[in-house]
Amino acid sequence: MERAGKLIGKLKLPAGAVTAESLAVASWPQAVGKRVASHARAAALKGGCLIVEVEDAIWRRQLFTLQPHILRKLYEILGPGVVSDVEFRVAVPRRLPQRAETASSARDEADQIQDPVFRRLYVASRKRSLA
Repeated sequence: MERAGKLIGKLKLPAGAVTAESLAVASWPQAVGKRVASHARAAALKGGCLIVEVEDAIWRRQLFTLQPHILRKLYEILGPGVVSDVEFRVAVPRRLPQRAETASSARDEADQIQDPVFRRLYVASRKRSLA
């Protein structure tokens, strides 16, 4: 079995089509496995140091203890000289996609007024100001 880096090097791709950074980021899930890759993702390669974003400090600490094994696996996949160190950083939490509020579920703000007299006065006043 040949290393991925050597195989890609043998392909006749234009210069700069595949960078060391893209190879290192793409090889992260293979190096650590699907389960770990779902909690940590390779973000960038800066000067031989692969920067990995993790969910929280617990994952950072656990992966830090596995750093020699991860480096060895990356060396097997990519070959020498691509990744010399791995830095784990706690990622900024990202917001999940949210469903937009539809017009049918939007309620009139006058419905929040408890007193029925004040509610009617508010609605009448709003109608006059918009007319």
